[in-house]
Amino acid sequence: MTRVVVAGAGIGGLTLGIALARAGVTVDLHERATELREVGAAVALSANGTRLLYRLGVGEALDAVSTQPTELIHRDGRTGARIAAHPGGAAYRARFGAPYWGVHRVDLQQALAAAFVDAAGAEHLHLGHAVTAVDTDGGTLTLDDGSEVGGDVVVGADGVHSTVRDAVTGPGTGPRYSGTSAFRGLVPVDALPSLPDPLAIQFWAGPDAHLLHYALGRDDDTVNFFAVLCGPATWEGGTREARDGELLDAFAGWHPAVREMLAAVPQSPRWPLLSQPALTRWTRGRAALIGDACHAMLPHHGQGANQSIEDAVVLAHLIVEHDPATALAAYPRRRRARTRAIAASAWDTGTLLHLADDHPRLVERDRRFAGYLPANDWVHEHDAADLTTTTRSPA
Repeated sequence: MTRVVVAGAGIGGLTLGIALARAGVTVDLHERATELREVGAAVALSANGTRLLYRLGVGEALDAVSTQPTELIHRDGRTGARIAAHPGGAAYRARFGAPYWGVHRVDLQQALAAAFVDAAGAEHLHLGHAVTAVDTDGGTLTLDDGSEVGGDVVVGADGVHSTVRDAVTGPGTGPRYSGTSAFRGLVPVDALPSLPDPLAIQFWAGPDAHLLHYALGRDDDTVNFFAVLCGPATWEGGTREARDGELLDAFAGWHPAVREMLAAVPQSPRWPLLSQPALTRWTRGRAALIGDACHAMLPHHGQGANQSIEDAVVLAHLIVEHDPATALAAYPRRRRARTRAIAASAWDTGTLLHLADDHPRLVERDRRFAGYLPANDWVHEHDAADLTTTTRSPA
């Protein structure tokens, strides 16, 4: 019987574990953190991710702790004028057959962890175990206590700074700084009296910056925001503490609702936004990569978590249906083109969100935003569990 060991128990690793365990495959997850708490405040899950979570038996639990945005709205960041809007809620669910959710990362993580423990047993979830080395040919992970664990397949679900990726593709092949950075925050809806349409997912676009926010929580009472700025030109290391007032100063002259939101909570550290250059290799020997370990992308389509879920479901299906060598050979062919297309589209969307008021692409921006949801049906309607279809992507 095939045995799988996974480095990382984030969204992708846990989803993979659930899918394998429910199919009767022995799988162990090794996570460096001592408790399952994802970095970041919230996550957006679209139909291409949520339909898969329903099939894995966690949809109902997550539906109970999530908010379904009423609309997707693009606004002018200075005037607040609606550039374009697309229906959410029940209309989105009817269109794509599954909901769009805004959910606390902790709620998502805990629901996935509970489902994994239910399917595999608590003894197969190992916390406080960092992976320090990988033998791709032998299928072993070396842990920080010096012990080794092995399987027929080893999977790197260990994020943007993946140890497994370095073993699969070589050092120096990881994500690059995009030239943009971000601040995050969670704000009570009651603290935002100037905010129009508080239950919508909204992009406020403007010169060299944009603001994304959406509601979340069991009572739809919290707004998660993600404020993105151009610059600095270079970045080394992880998050940085910004000078007092740096975030608010960057949005001087923007709509009062934007400034009200940013001022409502203490300023967070500043995060670099990273994007993975397309990898030519996703597997080596017995090892494979999923999620941010192989295709970290800018967040402007909200697809990072969704693509990790898709990776996990596809890889699990292949492992269950085929011998390990055949499964690992087929896996990149099923996933590489789609993730590259989404990553490229997210990069271009970020560019459009930051155009100056007199930029020659402004008319194109407004036209693209007006057709945003129809043009991105290929992202939301995709069913990663259907291995008989070919990925449709933009022309």
